[in-house]
Amino acid sequence: MRLIILFIFISLVSGCSTPYANKEITGKNFPSITGQTLEKKTVNIPDDFSEKFTLLLIGYTQNSQFDIDRWLIGLDMTNTNVATYELPTIQGLFPKMFSTVINNGMRSGIPKQLWKGVVTVYEDGEKIQAFTGNERPNNCRVILLNNRGKILHFYDQGFSVGALNQLKKHVDK
Repeated sequence: MRLIILFIFISLVSGCSTPYANKEITGKNFPSITGQTLEKKTVNIPDDFSEKFTLLLIGYTQNSQFDIDRWLIGLDMTNTNVATYELPTIQGLFPKMFSTVINNGMRSGIPKQLWKGVVTVYEDGEKIQAFTGNERPNNCRVILLNNRGKILHFYDQGFSVGALNQLKKHVDK
């Protein structure tokens, strides 16, 4: 019986992740997606973003949080003033089924004042991964949008000072 349960669990987990080749998406319009902040507020991306620039730090695995944190520290240390959102983006049926458990785990590790800037994306997770690609899933997808949802800057190679400086040039224009 345990073997059957283990087989079903492995099938669910392994069948929930589709590989997509990484793509260059600079200049394209960001697709319309919906997510929910850790405060449980629905966010329509990019429609709900009216700032001149909005930065999305998209993570596909729990391990991508390390890369996201380096970007956040770099943005802070360089005084880069841009509306920034973390988007944990997970595809597949299994994560959707356990989204409450996953979100509660994030809430327990993130200070409450930051919850409005963390938007979990489950329903449209595969859509985003297909759009950007999900090779090297531990690397954060860094996407700078203008107020019309156009992608002005995209980077998915892991944090680097040079990449941060390129992003900063766009924001400082």
